Amino acid sequence: MSGVSSTRIPLRDGDWPDPPASPEAAPFWAAAREGRFLLRRCTACGKAHWYPRTLCPFCLGETAWEEASGEGTIYSVTVLPREDPVRTVAYVTLAEGPTMLTSVVACDPHALAIGQPVRLVFARSRNGTPVPCFRPVAAGGPPEPALSW
Repeated sequence: MSGVSSTRIPLRDGDWPDPPASPEAAPFWAAAREGRFLLRRCTACGKAHWYPRTLCPFCLGETAWEEASGEGTIYSVTVLPREDPVRTVAYVTLAEGPTMLTSVVACDPHALAIGQPVRLVFARSRNGTPVPCFRPVAAGGPPEPALSW
């Protein structure tokens, strides 16, 4: 074997797997197509959660959609060097409380750190559905522009 480069797995914008279709998640994907990020929050206990579900995973109460800020911090991160370009997978704790598994894009994966602020961007799946990802927030500068696609 000639090394890692011979086993790279190509993954670029437009190559992300299509999210599964379900009536329960349809409002989330419709909002994502408009550039908005939604979460579900329990109307009984008040806790937000990820992945969106009709019933609260904490108390089984009913939930309602709300627009989220798209702000978060890296809780845990790993680099997948066999993908081309290198892919970074992370748990991101959202400003609203839940922690979600996602990808960190448009960055130097080796410069990422636990606790680093990140901001939501959407990558495109194979069928064009916007997939929520995150990118580092530029320290002391203006917000990074959204990914163009």
